[in-house]
Amino acid sequence: MWAIDPRYTSSAKFADAWLGLNVGTDIALANGVAREIIHSGLVHEEFIHHATTGYEEFKEHVEPWTLEFTSEITGVPSEAIADLAHGYAKAPTAQILWTLGITEHHTGVDNVLALSNLALLTGHVGRPGSGLVPLRGQNNVQGGGDMGALPNKLPGFQDVDNDEIRGKFEQAWGAKFTGEIGLNLTQMFEAMGQDKLKAVWVIGENPADSEADVKHAREMLKRLDMLVVQDVFMTRTAKMADVVFPAALGWAESEGTATSSERRVQRIRAAVPPPGQAKQEVEIISEMALRMGSTNWGQPTPEELWEELRTLSPMHAGMSWKRLEQEGGIQWPCPDEDHPGSPFLHGRLWERPVEGRRAPFSCVEHRPPVDELTDEFPIRLTTGRVLDSYNTGVQTDKFDSPIRSGDALEISSEDSLKLGVEEGETVKVSSRRGSILMRIEIDEDLQTGLAFTTFHFPELVDINQLTSDAWDSKSGTAEFKAAAIRIEKIESMANV
Repeated sequence: MWAIDPRYTSSAKFADAWLGLNVGTDIALANGVAREIIHSGLVHEEFIHHATTGYEEFKEHVEPWTLEFTSEITGVPSEAIADLAHGYAKAPTAQILWTLGITEHHTGVDNVLALSNLALLTGHVGRPGSGLVPLRGQNNVQGGGDMGALPNKLPGFQDVDNDEIRGKFEQAWGAKFTGEIGLNLTQMFEAMGQDKLKAVWVIGENPADSEADVKHAREMLKRLDMLVVQDVFMTRTAKMADVVFPAALGWAESEGTATSSERRVQRIRAAVPPPGQAKQEVEIISEMALRMGSTNWGQPTPEELWEELRTLSPMHAGMSWKRLEQEGGIQWPCPDEDHPGSPFLHGRLWERPVEGRRAPFSCVEHRPPVDELTDEFPIRLTTGRVLDSYNTGVQTDKFDSPIRSGDALEISSEDSLKLGVEEGETVKVSSRRGSILMRIEIDEDLQTGLAFTTFHFPELVDINQLTSDAWDSKSGTAEFKAAAIRIEKIESMANV
């Protein structure tokens, strides 16, 4: 097992090898590994020939990425890059797993494509034990995308701008709707600033704390004519709202389904009723539809909604409510009721001839973080999660934990000496977007020039005042993982 992370994390400590790459050099490392696999004759030639396209162009594209050049860019020793390339290519089965450290960059989508190239080179996709595995951070993140919570997709990842696909939804729903692709979250905030978006309904999200460059995000939320928040907790965003809908807690107070990272759809059942005035999410939305003039919406049950979904989403077609009840969970795609579900994806790539389109190689370029390191801002700040907390802490900060951490700024011992700061000392931390006060924590395993903290405690440490406002134009995801900062001693609080 190889752990590839700028930080020597707990996962890295039980790996066989740790590659501590520089923040924002994931594509560079992937291209270097790809070139080494190609030059060492370790590609899966039969798979590439029958199941992929664009190999020759890709081979030429990665040619400059020698081990030496890749090492220079990534900070990973050449020998370690070669060891990773040979080990991955020669393994009988191999998986590449990633989380937000890959996607929360201005090159997030390209980062994923670079990893996909490695799987295509070696045939580590479409068969048991091999694959590409994006690990989800919370329950049912996968299910949200499956149900169409994306600006360009309808349920089942069907394109909203496809007239034929949109037509079947219009017929089922008894309403016409535009095929125009919507705005992602980052674009919504841009539209607020341009006064093109004047009303927002936020469901189960806390953007007043979770957005990058959060000071700007809060200013945009204040510009709205109407802000509606539907949530379980009175978040900072809810406190800013004109209207708050108290909602039932999905995993404990609601009936429905959830989908795991492995695409397994499972039934969830209410253990207790929602308290006070809290209502089911579906009930709130249905009541709003009624008050907005709908005459045929009604109050659909979770089972009725699911049965409607599977008539419209081919990948869910075989998952009847009854089967979900009886079988305990089914993995999509499941096209009909005789289908057992799909334990892994892309098996079609091993059929001869391949069914459907072949998998394309992607020629993606290394682009360093937008927030550049300079003499004024010489330290790279990256953010992440710790084991006992979720996102902005809304779900986890109401109870104590013996392993709670993450409200301090972690720096290396070398940097602490250079800056003349000590463990526990409060310092001023600044980026190009703002400044906050933080407590120093020294991590002996952290690389020089790298700082780390979490975003779990915005009431204590409003870290997203510092994070980069750069974002990936393909996904809309902000570059949370790469900000440039400086750390200053505070001689007296009066000087701050």
